[in-house]
Amino acid sequence: MAGLLTRLLPKKFRKKGVAIPVVRLQGTIMAGGSQFKQTLNLANVAPMLEKAFAMKDAPAVAISVNSPGGSPVQSRLIYQRIRALADEKNKKVLIFVEDVAASGGYMLALAGDEIFADPTSIVGSIGVVSGGFGFPELLKKVGIERRVYTAGENKAILDPFKPEKEGDIEYLKTLQLEIHKVFIDMVKSRRGGRLADDETIFSGLFWTGGRGLELGLIDGIGDMREVIKRRFGQDARLELVASARSLFGRRLPGVRLAGLDAQEIAAGAASGLAAGIEERALWSRYGL
Repeated sequence: MAGLLTRLLPKKFRKKGVAIPVVRLQGTIMAGGSQFKQTLNLANVAPMLEKAFAMKDAPAVAISVNSPGGSPVQSRLIYQRIRALADEKNKKVLIFVEDVAASGGYMLALAGDEIFADPTSIVGSIGVVSGGFGFPELLKKVGIERRVYTAGENKAILDPFKPEKEGDIEYLKTLQLEIHKVFIDMVKSRRGGRLADDETIFSGLFWTGGRGLELGLIDGIGDMREVIKRRFGQDARLELVASARSLFGRRLPGVRLAGLDAQEIAAGAASGLAAGIEERALWSRYGL
């Protein structure tokens, strides 16, 4: 319909050049979210992806990635949705790394047919990390007795209020190795013969965009506007596909603002604080 309307307009009012839809994937990758903080997950980004790939006249979709990672599940779900839409709509996917595409963020970048980055971007970190805190002596100091009842001898493994057990740690490492293998297989499948013969690629290390190019983790150095105009002509246009806005002008897909009571607000604030600390830790790993 839009194409028909464009053809009916006098030539002087028609926009020249091909329009390339742009989707921005920025932030930590986590399931859920709250009234106080958004996260990057399939539920939030799916509407933007659907809209971008629905632009019939666009030969490609450009996606900017700026993420230090997070949930491997959500990373894979977003990756799979991008690839499914690309195959369904027969469109190329061009990924552009901003500050960082590391860990789950690099998993998102793998959805691209080509990956571009700035020479100072951070890419890689192909590994799995689990973190937490231990408080085995805290309860004693404050005079609190912890009571946990389980059905199943391993139901309460890795309890932060109990001393670590070697068996629990080994089990966690087994899970990490399984997830790491999935990640490695994805990289090999998507990057194929472009990868350098370097054993450090899957070690969890991360590199600048320049070094990432040498290792085959990306395909080129360049920014979105430059690459798009070089690829599709100087008249090519970038059209940002944004998420829906609320009545207050905020991009809050699926978030309820009205009808919150004080308890919900307090719980949300506490949850947001914890998520903020976790997010800050993820970004700080890459000096950001």
